Amino acid sequence: MKKLVLATALLGTSLNVFANGVSTTDAADAPIIAKFAELGVTVKQINPSPVAGLKELITDKGVLYASPDGQFLMQGTLIDLNNRVNLTEHALSDVRKEGIAEYEDSMIVYKAKNEKHSITVFTDITCGYCRKLHRELDDFLDAGITVKYLAFPRGGLRGKGYQDLMNVWCAKDPAEALTEAKAGAEVADVPGCNAPIAEHYQLGQSFGMSGTPAIILEDGTMIPGYQSAAQISQALDALPKTSS
Repeated sequence: MKKLVLATALLGTSLNVFANGVSTTDAADAPIIAKFAELGVTVKQINPSPVAGLKELITDKGVLYASPDGQFLMQGTLIDLNNRVNLTEHALSDVRKEGIAEYEDSMIVYKAKNEKHSITVFTDITCGYCRKLHRELDDFLDAGITVKYLAFPRGGLRGKGYQDLMNVWCAKDPAEALTEAKAGAEVADVPGCNAPIAEHYQLGQSFGMSGTPAIILEDGTMIPGYQSAAQISQALDALPKTSS
């Protein structure tokens, strides 16, 4: 029991068991899937790792690494020093792009008139830097950056913070409700509200984030914490151009 509690603390997760949906066809990976299921971690995909003796796991808690029998776990950043590549971040970038595409329909969007780029921001109502970023929303829009919000209640899936985000997303005009809430207005209760805030929260965890705001660029790069419109515009303009 001590081993289980220790591993759970290391992962920074609770023992909430999610449904397993593993994208792997290798029966040899079954021990890994079983071990992580005991910890309440959903293994979504298992890939070969460039490090001999390790597997790369795409999970609902981010990218992890494990021995083939599931006995040993590694959590951290894997860097290819020869090529100066952050392999963990590269794997997460693909996960983020796929996840964002899946939740496009449940975002609160502030669209730039002359859109050049877009960013996705995981936000919370009470977060001071989330409020600062939102106060500067016009700077982003004027720079041609569309801002798309997903919810990430810092206190988890309970309490007033979580319920307020639910009600904002269920409001008649969610964009207006979010702006008012971040300005300190009381959030009105919406009877029968069923917003996907829990799904947003779990998505953020799978992206490797733990706080707000977290800004996801178009290539899946995540920038933790507040950044000004000028800083984000510079980062977006520096991204490699992709052919359509």
